[in-house]
Amino acid sequence: MFKTFRRLILASERAFTLIEMMIVLMIISILLLIAVPNMIKSQSVVQDKSTEATVKMVQSQIAAYQMDHDGELPPSLDVLVQQDYVDNIKTSEGRALIYDTATGKVHAP
Repeated sequence: MFKTFRRLILASERAFTLIEMMIVLMIISILLLIAVPNMIKSQSVVQDKSTEATVKMVQSQIAAYQMDHDGELPPSLDVLVQQDYVDNIKTSEGRALIYDTATGKVHAP
């Protein structure tokens, strides 16, 4: 009885053939060829959204600064960092935000 089970187990444990492995590798490479361009495109969209969020956050902190200082605009974005309104005044790519001191508007370069 043990010999019969042993033969069944050993018969079912055969290795992959070279053809089967090549087919699996081909399918994986096709999936990678489809996925990689989509990931690269998504990365630029994520960076754009991150920059937009940073601009909105800094703009809201300028409004908070105005409320705390009787409507006065901050002289520069560095003042917001010094007074702990914001931690960072750069985009996700590391570029500095542009601040118009006359209007109090912030935008990304």
